[in-house]
Amino acid sequence: MPRTLAGEKLVIASHNPGKVTEIGALVAPYGIDVVSAGDLGLPEPEETGTTFEANALLKAHASASAADLPALADDSGLCVHALGGDPGIYSARWAGPTKDFAVAMEKVQAALDGKDDRRAHFHCALAIAWPDGHADCFEGTVDGTLVWPPRGGRGFGYDPMFQPDGHDVTFGEMDPDAKHAISHRAEAFKRFVAGCLAA
Repeated sequence: MPRTLAGEKLVIASHNPGKVTEIGALVAPYGIDVVSAGDLGLPEPEETGTTFEANALLKAHASASAADLPALADDSGLCVHALGGDPGIYSARWAGPTKDFAVAMEKVQAALDGKDDRRAHFHCALAIAWPDGHADCFEGTVDGTLVWPPRGGRGFGYDPMFQPDGHDVTFGEMDPDAKHAISHRAEAFKRFVAGCLAA
């Protein structure tokens, strides 16, 4: 049974400004005071898990323990069907040490050369952990097609090359509120709200 988060400060266990902004916007309507792991100067744990859920839990536990506060962590990535699900949990690593997602998108495009199937989905695992070790995890996905060249300067990561099903624009072109309504993170977040923020 998920534990309810009530009136506590919440650490967003990420050093990715785009992700912190997006999660902060999703949490804002619930009146929860948030602070990022980066702002607290917490170290980034090594992501040694083999699934999105394992890595999200690892990050949430690390921040909850270090900050002595509940911590919410997201592990998400792009899963390309023709590439056997890659880059998957290694989505950020494909961007290299400088986190250059223009390079990462070029790698995906190069790997797809000669392949007809451009279907992909984003997957998100959202984990919340408390300092006492309790944790819950919620997951969400959004399906789409990869386009080339990338389009739009909004969003972050692989957003400019991902066109969600039912839309004629990429996440990189989409208004942030529209993206928040349908994204993998939004889907996981709805489950988190239902489980942990229910009145």
